[in-house]
Amino acid sequence: MAGNPGADHFRRICQCHGDTRRKFFDALGVDKEAAGQALSMIGEIYTVEESIRTQNLNPEAKLMYRQQHAKPRVDQFFHWVDEQWRHQGFLPSSPLTKALNYAREREEGLQVFLRDPKVAIDTNHLERALRPIPMGRRAWLFSWTEMGARHVGIAQSLIVTCRLQGIDPYDYLVDVLQRLGNHPDSRVHELTPRLWKLHFSDKPLRSPLHNLTQPSTTPTS
Repeated sequence: MAGNPGADHFRRICQCHGDTRRKFFDALGVDKEAAGQALSMIGEIYTVEESIRTQNLNPEAKLMYRQQHAKPRVDQFFHWVDEQWRHQGFLPSSPLTKALNYAREREEGLQVFLRDPKVAIDTNHLERALRPIPMGRRAWLFSWTEMGARHVGIAQSLIVTCRLQGIDPYDYLVDVLQRLGNHPDSRVHELTPRLWKLHFSDKPLRSPLHNLTQPSTTPTS
């Protein structure tokens, strides 16, 4: 779905092909042939995404390209996973068994990117954006309470998401904190950074101090 997502669409869980790929990489030592086949098929899906980036396709063309080129490869991969699951004889603790089970349990989430051009094939870009947080954890190690640590994590995630969406985190937080008391619960998804950018970024609510901090435009004599 490339249109404006509603609450049901917002709650969909997307899964990361990069994590799935790592699971099969860990299984190479157990069954090099089977794990290698999985990695090869996942690599073909990534090749499609690389072609999309190279061509700089717009969302509509990106979705069509994924349907034409990525979907058959994704279908082939999950057909292979089901076949391997039925015939493999490894113990549940085997890395290959774990990799197959990991992919099977996340099949729906791993296919969301085929239906929504805004969804990336993996979360690598998010991990890169969040990297400063664990790098600086010594600076904010003590949050005093578990709830405080949870709130710090939420704030950091919102700030990183704003940056990924090209939003000034300050403008976003000032606006949303003023809307929370009156915004309908049924439309709370509109206050997430991506949808806030669509609905409210053109005229964000400002702090009473906003005008005082802006540079004067009055011409000097």
